[in-house]
Amino acid sequence: MDDFVGWLRHAWARLFAALLDLLLPQPCVACAVASGPLCGDCLALLDRRPRRCAPRPGCPPVWAAGPYAGYDRRVLLAYKEGGADALTGPLGGRLAAVYAATGWAGPDTLLVPIPGRGPPWHRGGPVARLADACLDRSGHVGRVAPLLRYRRRARPQVGLGRAERLVNRVGVFTAVTGSVGLGDVGTGALAGHRAVVVDDVLTTGATVAEAARALRCAGVPVVGAVVLAERVP
Repeated sequence: MDDFVGWLRHAWARLFAALLDLLLPQPCVACAVASGPLCGDCLALLDRRPRRCAPRPGCPPVWAAGPYAGYDRRVLLAYKEGGADALTGPLGGRLAAVYAATGWAGPDTLLVPIPGRGPPWHRGGPVARLADACLDRSGHVGRVAPLLRYRRRARPQVGLGRAERLVNRVGVFTAVTGSVGLGDVGTGALAGHRAVVVDDVLTTGATVAEAARALRCAGVPVVGAVVLAERVP
C-alpha cells in the first residue's frame, strides 16, 4: 500500500510539472540561463565519447556516458528528482551512444532496466523510460525487456557507505522470464538472447552486479551494462 501511495504522489508531481512546462517557460536545467529543458550549449558540453567504467567486484563490463559530476550530475538529478521528463529524449540519446559504442547492440539484445520502486505492475520508472528512449534513438536495435522485480524491500542506496551498499543489494532482485507483462518475451522467446542491464548511475556496482546475478540465475546471459554516469572516487 505504501508503494502505491508513493507512486501516486510521484505521478501527481510529474503531472503538475508537465502542466508548468506548458504554462511557463523553463530555463535550461544545467546553466539556468538559456531556455530549456536543456539548451544547445549545455547539450554540447555533455556530448563526450562513451567510456568503459573501472571494474567493480561481481559486475559485468559497464560503459558510461560521462562522470557523475558537474553538468552530468545536475541534469541527471533534474530528470530523476526534479520531474524534468522533457529530458528523457536527450538523455536517451546519450545512452544510445553508449549502447552503440559497446558493440552489444543487435537484434538479439535485451535492454533490461533496473526497476523502479513503484508497484510491480508499474513500468514507468525513470530508468525504464530511459531504456525506451535509448532503444528509440538506437533505431530499435534489440528490445526493452523489463525482466527484473524486487523480491524484498531494500533501503535506498543514497547515503549508504560502500560496504552497506553491497550488503543492501544482496538477493534484492529476481528475474521474471514468464509472459506476465513481457508480451512475447517468454521463456522460449529468450533463447538465443543476451541481456544488457540499464541503469542511471554506477557507484559501487552493487545494483548492476545483483541484477546480473538474478538474470543469470534465470538462464539469461548478461554481456554487460550501460549507464549515464559513473561516480568516480
